[in-house]
Amino acid sequence: KAADETAPFDWVYVHNFETAHKPHAMQLPAGIANRFKDAMKEMVDDLRVAVPALFQSDEYREKRSAIDGEFEDLHDQAFEGLREKAEAQDVAILRTPMGFGLVPTSDGQVIKPEVFNALPKEQRAAIEERITDLQDDLQAVLERLPLLQKEHRDRVRQLHADLAGSVVDASIKAVTAKFEGIAEIQQHLSEVRKDIVERADMFLEKPDGESSSPFPEAFSSQGPDPRFNRYLINVMVANDSDGDHKGAPLVTEDHPTLANLVGRIEHVSQFGALVTDFTMIRPGALHRANGGYLVLDARKVLSELFCWEALKRALRSETVTIVSAAEQLSLVNTVSLEPEPIPLKVKVILIGERILYYLLNSLDPDFADLFKVQVDFDEELSRSEENTRLYASLIATIAGKHGLRPLNATAVARVVDEAVRYAQDAERLSLRIGLLADLLREADFWAGEAKRKTINIRDVERAISEQINRSDRIRERSHEAITRDTVLIETDGEAVGQINGLSVIGLGNFSFGQPTRITARARMGSGKLIDIERETKLGGPLHSKGVLILSAFLSANFALEMPMSLWASVVLEQSYGGVEGDSASSAELYALLSALADIPLRQSLAVTGSVNQYGQVQAIGGVNEKIEGFFDICS
Repeated sequence: KAADETAPFDWVYVHNFETAHKPHAMQLPAGIANRFKDAMKEMVDDLRVAVPALFQSDEYREKRSAIDGEFEDLHDQAFEGLREKAEAQDVAILRTPMGFGLVPTSDGQVIKPEVFNALPKEQRAAIEERITDLQDDLQAVLERLPLLQKEHRDRVRQLHADLAGSVVDASIKAVTAKFEGIAEIQQHLSEVRKDIVERADMFLEKPDGESSSPFPEAFSSQGPDPRFNRYLINVMVANDSDGDHKGAPLVTEDHPTLANLVGRIEHVSQFGALVTDFTMIRPGALHRANGGYLVLDARKVLSELFCWEALKRALRSETVTIVSAAEQLSLVNTVSLEPEPIPLKVKVILIGERILYYLLNSLDPDFADLFKVQVDFDEELSRSEENTRLYASLIATIAGKHGLRPLNATAVARVVDEAVRYAQDAERLSLRIGLLADLLREADFWAGEAKRKTINIRDVERAISEQINRSDRIRERSHEAITRDTVLIETDGEAVGQINGLSVIGLGNFSFGQPTRITARARMGSGKLIDIERETKLGGPLHSKGVLILSAFLSANFALEMPMSLWASVVLEQSYGGVEGDSASSAELYALLSALADIPLRQSLAVTGSVNQYGQVQAIGGVNEKIEGFFDICS
């Protein structure tokens, strides 16, 4: 479906020339972003060579010399007028480390302090008065100097702008011609042109720590000059409308952290501080999937800090806002960016266990509004003739996907049988593809060991038996305990009030059946049936329910007109852990009836299954493991 849809827009971040810490998000037609990025980089590289070269020209030197000479003349004129006035009054202007100073003179020579102090009082007063008047004139000249210097800098900056303008216009025009009709690019290029012209001096400056020539070739070993990053393009999403990736994006994020979902802003260390700019903004899965589809594992999303709330916030606001976990926890206080949010149009598919869906649907009020379409996939397939043929094709597909040898007909049939076993239902086929793939890979290994070109039934049987052998340590110990009479189980003869019940023990993907002796004792009493497992709190609620149903069946069948004068106890012998499930209730019923009637039961039989209040035996689970488990003990 995604491949047949139209490729969505590209998205890039560009420098905001008005508010630098708020980069601007720009929407571009599909396939344009990388071309725009390359064009801007090429333009900046060209200007870094062309602009410094322009300032080495004779034209620039002449104009710069004229400006410098003009302001030197103004500077000299200001001091020359003051110097002539001072000399006429026998006062000299001296430059000292502390600035300018005025001192009296006589016949063109500075009067020494001891000579000045020896002069008559009236003469000293007259000289000091002249110096005070000239001091005001000197102060006026000194106050004018910064204004002259500022005017000088403005004239030089304007000269740089005028000279650079022609070169910049030519470069901008070349980029503009490549992207005609795209208003966003045209507007940005206009802002770039204005900024470059205003900052033409930047092309003449050396980067920090650089001591060689101002030309970019001289400091290429330093890598890209970060001062020019403001003119580059940071591509967040680039969709190819004509190439191999045609269509809407389909993104699967296997590690949905907050940063991997909504993006992040990277920092670099400079002089002990963390700094960043818009070129260090990195996209997240929502950016890459924008305009298409995003597939997430629900459990992983829920287990990551802030990830679930960030996903809901993005879907509600229909925008992607980049935030970090450190900022939300107020753990950092570095200068960062506030990128403009990018509009979001995406379909999010959450995949997970049913329990997660039910929990989210009942506990999160936003969930039902944001995720409206529920698809409940079955793990099993009905075992019809058509589905069995399709299942054989599935087996061949799995083998082909993993580069395995082909399976012959008997091997396929054996794998189908094992799939029925996985489903624990003779009329169902399991869709647990992972288990099937593991089985096929191991069967392929044994076929390779036997130098066969195809997988046959012996290879599948060997793979199954090897899987069991690697996992059956507990089963072997259980069998050993029974054969050594540590756990008492009888498999021949007869006994009153004693029967073999069957249970299933699950250990990961391996499970096995184990018989348990069930005994019952009965005598005259007050009509009480004691479940020893329940009394000792070793029986779970389902097991207790089965025993209570059993008691109800006895009462309804044998004590219709008077109270049941019975005292009986039922127990699973040598059970030292918890007991759960009601599948022992029919076996407990037979043991109890045997004890009441004093009729022996054959110990070569084992029983499983729950019973209802009418005495009907109900469907059982784990039938394969239970039958095989007792068969192994008998063997």
